[in-house]
Amino acid sequence: MNTFLAFGREHVERHYRKTGQCVYMHLKRHVREKVTGASGGVLPKRRNPKLFLDLEMTGDFNSDDYEYEDEAKLVIFPDHYEIALPNIEELPALVTIACDAVLNSKSPYRKQEPDSWENELQVSKHANNLMQLDNGVRIPPSGWKCAKCDLRENLWLNLTDGTILCGKWFFDNMGGNGHALDHYKEMGYPLAVKLGTITPDGADVYSFQEEESVLDPHLAKHLAHFGIDMLQMHSTENGTRDNDVKPRISEWEVIQESGMKLKPMYGSGFTGMKNLGNSCYLSVVMQAIFSIPEFQRMYVGNLARIFDYSPLDPTQDFNTQMAKLGHGLLSGQYSKPPMKSELIEQVIKEHKPQQNGISPCMFKAFVSKSHPEFSSNRQQDAQEFFLHLVNLVERNRIGSENPSDVFRFVVEERIQCCQSRKVRYTERVDYLMQLPVAMEAATNKDELIAYELTRREAETSRRPLPELVRARIPFSACLQAFSEPDNVEDFWSSALQAKSAGVKTSRFASFPEYLVVQIKKFTFGLDWVPKKFDVSIDMPDFLDINHLRATGLQPGEEELPDIAPPIVIPDDPKDRLMNHYMEPPDMDESSVMQLAEMGFPLEACRKAVYYTGNMGPEVAFNWIIGHMEEPDFAEPLSLPGFGGSATMGATAFGAIGLDNQPPEEIVAIITSMGFQRNQAIQSLKATNNNLERALDWIFSHPELEEDNEFIAHMMEMENSANANIISESKPDGPRVKDGSGRYELFGFISHMGPSTMSGHYVCHMKKEGRWVIYNDHKVCASERPPKDLGYMYFYHRISS
Repeated sequence: MNTFLAFGREHVERHYRKTGQCVYMHLKRHVREKVTGASGGVLPKRRNPKLFLDLEMTGDFNSDDYEYEDEAKLVIFPDHYEIALPNIEELPALVTIACDAVLNSKSPYRKQEPDSWENELQVSKHANNLMQLDNGVRIPPSGWKCAKCDLRENLWLNLTDGTILCGKWFFDNMGGNGHALDHYKEMGYPLAVKLGTITPDGADVYSFQEEESVLDPHLAKHLAHFGIDMLQMHSTENGTRDNDVKPRISEWEVIQESGMKLKPMYGSGFTGMKNLGNSCYLSVVMQAIFSIPEFQRMYVGNLARIFDYSPLDPTQDFNTQMAKLGHGLLSGQYSKPPMKSELIEQVIKEHKPQQNGISPCMFKAFVSKSHPEFSSNRQQDAQEFFLHLVNLVERNRIGSENPSDVFRFVVEERIQCCQSRKVRYTERVDYLMQLPVAMEAATNKDELIAYELTRREAETSRRPLPELVRARIPFSACLQAFSEPDNVEDFWSSALQAKSAGVKTSRFASFPEYLVVQIKKFTFGLDWVPKKFDVSIDMPDFLDINHLRATGLQPGEEELPDIAPPIVIPDDPKDRLMNHYMEPPDMDESSVMQLAEMGFPLEACRKAVYYTGNMGPEVAFNWIIGHMEEPDFAEPLSLPGFGGSATMGATAFGAIGLDNQPPEEIVAIITSMGFQRNQAIQSLKATNNNLERALDWIFSHPELEEDNEFIAHMMEMENSANANIISESKPDGPRVKDGSGRYELFGFISHMGPSTMSGHYVCHMKKEGRWVIYNDHKVCASERPPKDLGYMYFYHRISS
């Protein structure tokens, strides 16, 4: 039994002809707008036939302005015989159970709703009779600090004695040393409120004794005991508080252009996206992506073709979801100016015009599937999601077309042994340029020093903090810092056959068509709490980086010998005799786990970290992107002397061997369904030997025809494998669109907040000659685009 929506009959017909499955469930939601009757009751209006489709894209199913009636029925093909549900009398028990399971399952829309839908807060049993000590404690409006350490974030006020202490990681993902919990264990005072969350509507209250977040109906009285007037506390848009650290307030106001009279924009390319709860990182990246013509052509231009050849379950197909989202953003159907009658009604009711935007629920559910971070409702790093999306585009490209080619470029890395002066040149693939923040080059150092002294004095005396002074950094200084040599830790010189000092410089072996520049604003403090450089960088509208073009080996330079570091054999002869195993190589397991959390196979992550010399997750990620199409991508790491039969050279050059072929039993399953053997092998190789994904791949590539050259190539591979022959051939280089290094800025993403784990994202894009701000569902003409405060910048190549 299969399910389809009210507008999916064409897909069902095609599915029936393809599979012969004849029983389907038809789900339909009837939507009625409400009108208020004379007695104050609600009367249903005339049904709007287009309303359901609009709401499916906008996701506005929880509005009080509508009421709903769901209809379900079974449809038997090919006669289209319909059976209304529920129907216990006529249907077999197994069919009834299956229907109930489908109807009671959660849709992507419900899955993306906040957890509070299912876990409503309960009133604490301590709230009515909470003891509060008359100790004269008064809480200042700012300058808070943990009483037992120096932390100034994730602070909790104990409602019994007024002590301010830090929380733990699991309280609010903000880091801490757990002093609030230690205080409860010592004193037994049960309730605490998180500072910075207090508004006239309430605050975050935690009960240590009940071990959960709770409600305190007497919170205003409990706060007044410590001099906090709850009614005077106001929250600003997107969750920041008036009592948050002052530097963050100005950042929010400038980036969101608060106080400006921004004119709403409507039409194609001016559609916003609803915030599903910390999903703004996804929205801004997708707005930037679908501002690029290559992505527009691939997914929106091929919309009909993608829909026609979508797999059996289009909700689990990346290309279908991309096409659907792109159509929602670019069609203009969901960004129409209000009608004259609606404007009159808004004026009468003193309501501001509202832009609904579309809801990316289904898209987010798919792209974040099986990813531990993006599948949560927590805030994430837009840069990490951009790379995650590029990876999905790479893995799900349609034929030879790959729109992410516009971002890809090759980096040449030159490593020099400081003692022997010999060099080694290597290349890697990357998708964005990461610029360091050159804090030492600030042009207003005197102002910064004076501000820092004043701020510390204010915190010590608990006075209001001074107005923020933001460091002004020249872009040229950041570009210079990018091009300067970096020290290589634990560098092993093949010329000296020993560890030595080494330096590395990076240059562009090719320039991408679209250059993404990330400002490395985020770092970690000495206490490992995430920090952010709040700086202003004069990013140029026009950028020329031709001087960073790689030159390769220069006359007079001598290359380092191509010798691998020696493998230390353990002294215990017993280990040498048993299985010929040695101690595994040193490997940065934290980098391995970071890559694995992004959804890559664990063994591929281990190989990436090993072959990049433990140089960190960013370098290992680039190795993964460059090798993920290799047949042995997810095979275990096999090294000489470690019990493996393959040599390092064979593995490194992508040699073809017996173990790299798709399992014959899976090939047999696919061919037994009537598909050609070459289709089975190609689909399995494209999906890492996943049977279900391989079948979807075949259905999504109907244009695949038998090609004599391809079959001969496959037969040659199989014969080589059966003969256990390893053929080493130099793999083709990465596909790049090299050209001039001159660019023009067309968009940027900005972040507000102290770290990537909190805050809010907006983006500014240049459309039709003027800047436009995309702030969740709101799309307006920008009056003062804050180009100096961005986090990620998007440039397109211009002709020389």
